[in-house]
Amino acid sequence: MRVFKAKGFDKFARRQNISDDKLCEAVADAEQGQIDADYGGGVIKQRVSRPGEGKSGGFRVIVCFRQAERAFFVHGFAKSDKANLDSDEVKTYKQLAKILFALSDEDLEKALKNKDFTEVQCDG
Repeated sequence: MRVFKAKGFDKFARRQNISDDKLCEAVADAEQGQIDADYGGGVIKQRVSRPGEGKSGGFRVIVCFRQAERAFFVHGFAKSDKANLDSDEVKTYKQLAKILFALSDEDLEKALKNKDFTEVQCDG
């Protein structure tokens, strides 16, 4: 499983002190079927805890997720800022997921080189 952060998401994660370990935990949970919200089309929402706190009041992250293949963290927000995505956002993320999952390995390497994405190193 390869895990990536989009450039904008990476900035959000750094500002909020969300560690790569927390992102790896969110992907591991999804791999085990523990998904907080499944919007369809490979788009899921996972909860990520704030440093030193639990998940319930923490952050929500939108992930383009394909089991055992790739996960792209594309958006994050605090629960206090927003509860859920609206239908237009869901549609947009589904379109994005389709594009991301269609990337060849060569395209993905170019995107990494251009710093459009950062790869997250997860153990296991």
